[in-house]
Amino acid sequence: MKKVSMYTLSTCPWCRKTKKFFTEKGIDFDYIDYDLADDETKDKIDRDMDAHHAHAFPFVRIGDDYVEGYRPEKYSELLGL
Repeated sequence: MKKVSMYTLSTCPWCRKTKKFFTEKGIDFDYIDYDLADDETKDKIDRDMDAHHAHAFPFVRIGDDYVEGYRPEKYSELLGL
């Protein structure tokens, strides 16, 4: 199974839906809530998102692929579900 990680906002309904999607599919994932992170972590997230031309949350990494926004069909495709 591909590693799944994401940057989210604690107040974002789409971020909550994304976490729920992976939880319901039984897929382990790591996440960092940008708005709750320290300044050093926020800087790292900003650089990572800028490098991938991403400007919205959630920002999901599945293996070597990146998905911006709540896109369950794309998540399923990348995971072979």
